[in-house]
Amino acid sequence: MNTALGLLYKAKYSTMLGAHRNSQSVIPQILSTLSMSTTLAVVGLAAGVVVGLQPGVATLPHVLEAALVLAAVGLMVIAAGRLRRSALPAGCVYTARKGTKESAIADFKGVFTELTRELVAENAPYTLPKRLDAYLSRLMEYNVPKGKLTRGLTVINAVKEISAAGGKLADEQYRRAAVLGWCVEWLQAFFLVADDIMDESETRRGQPCWYKLDDVKMNAINDGIILEAQIYQILKRYFGSEPLYVPLLELFHEVTLQTALGQFLDLTTADPHKVDFSRFSLDVYKQIGPQPPAGPMFAPNLAPPTDPSPARCPRAVVYKTAFYSFYLPVALGMRLAGITDPTLYVQARAICVEMGEMFQVQDDYLDCYGDPQVTGKVGTDIRDNKCSWLINTALPIASDKQRNVLEANYAKKSDGAERAVRTVYDELDIVGKFRAYEDAANARVLEMIAQVHGMPTTIFTMLLAKIYKRNK
Repeated sequence: MNTALGLLYKAKYSTMLGAHRNSQSVIPQILSTLSMSTTLAVVGLAAGVVVGLQPGVATLPHVLEAALVLAAVGLMVIAAGRLRRSALPAGCVYTARKGTKESAIADFKGVFTELTRELVAENAPYTLPKRLDAYLSRLMEYNVPKGKLTRGLTVINAVKEISAAGGKLADEQYRRAAVLGWCVEWLQAFFLVADDIMDESETRRGQPCWYKLDDVKMNAINDGIILEAQIYQILKRYFGSEPLYVPLLELFHEVTLQTALGQFLDLTTADPHKVDFSRFSLDVYKQIGPQPPAGPMFAPNLAPPTDPSPARCPRAVVYKTAFYSFYLPVALGMRLAGITDPTLYVQARAICVEMGEMFQVQDDYLDCYGDPQVTGKVGTDIRDNKCSWLINTALPIASDKQRNVLEANYAKKSDGAERAVRTVYDELDIVGKFRAYEDAANARVLEMIAQVHGMPTTIFTMLLAKIYKRNK
C-alpha cells in the first residue's frame, strides 16, 4: 500500500500539465483592443475636426489637439473596459449572491457548483465514456465542499480586508477570490483522501471515507491525483494569461511539498505500537523547516523565534498545518489584492506560521482535555503514540518515576493506561503550561501584527481572534 500511496506525491508533475485546458493568449486580446481603439480614434479625430472648426477655434493646431485628446480618451476607455472584461474566462457564469456575512457560505458554494460544471465540460475533447463525468461530479461533491470551508473563505476575506476595507467585492473580484479559495479546498480534499487511506480511517466529516465506498476502494489513490490535477485546471482557466499565473503555481507546488513532508514526519516519527521517547526530541522537528524560494509570493526561510521554553515548536508536523491552512489562503488573498512588497510576504509568513503552530498545539490539548460533545471527536493521541505537544512538554520536566509511568502506559489501548498518563500530566500541570503558552503565543502574534506596515492587518487579527481560546 505504501508504494501505491507514493504515487499521490510522485505522479503530480506528470499528470498536471496534461489536464490543463488551453486558455486565451494575451496577443489576440491586445490586437482586439487595438482594433476597437483605432476605430474610436478615427471617430475622435472626426469629432475633433468638427469641434476645431467652430467659430473662434478654426486653427489647425486646435483641430489636431482636440482630435488627439478625444482619441486618447477613447483609447483608454475601450482598453480599460476590454481588459476588465477579459479577467474571467469565456463561458464563465456569474452566480447570484447576496454578498452578506450571513450568506457567505451559500455564495461561496454557488461558485463551487460552477467550477464542477466547468471541470466536467473540459473533459469533452478527450472523448471519454459518459460515466466518467458522473463519477468525477460525485468525486468532487463528496470530498471538496463538506468541511467548514474556513481556508477557502479566508482567501475572500483577505481580499475584502486588503482591497475593500471589509466591504462587498465587485462580482468579478469576488469570483476570482472565490476561485482561489476553492483551489485551497481542493488541495485540502486531495490531502484528506490520501490521509484517510494512510491512517486506515473509517469516517471523515460525518460520512464514510471515500476509499471505504464499495465502488471506490483503492481507486481513491488515482482519485486523489485527479483532485490535485483539477487545481491546476482551474488555475489555468482563470489565471493562465496573467503575470501572477506562475507565482500561483509555485505557491501551490511549494505548499504541497511542505505538507507532504509534514505528513511523512507524522507517519514515521513513532511506531503506533512501540514507545520510543528518544524519537520525540524537539530537535528532530527543528531539523525540518520549510524553504520556499524568495520572491513576492514567498518569504525567505526565517530562523525560529528564540524561546527557551521546551514547548516551542512542538513538532515539524506544524508545517503541514501552518502553510496550507494559514499562509496559503492569506498569501493568495494578498496577491489577488495587488500586494507585491516581498517584505509583507515575509511578515505574513512569519505570522501565519506562528498562528499555525498555536492552532496545532491547541489541537493536541483539545485531543486530551477537550469536551467530545463540543469537539465532535474522542481524543486518541495517548493511545495512538502521537508525538503531541503535551508529551513533548512533559518529558523534559518529568521525574524518573513519572517518566517510567509514561513509558509503561503511553500507546496502550486501555482506559487505565490513559488515566495513568493523564495523572502524570496533572502532576506536571500541563493544563497550566498550555494556558501560559496560549497567552504568550497570542501576545507574540499581536506584536508581530503591529510591526506590519504597508497593508491593512485586519485579516491577521480576524484569524487570530477565531483561534485564540477556541474550544473545538
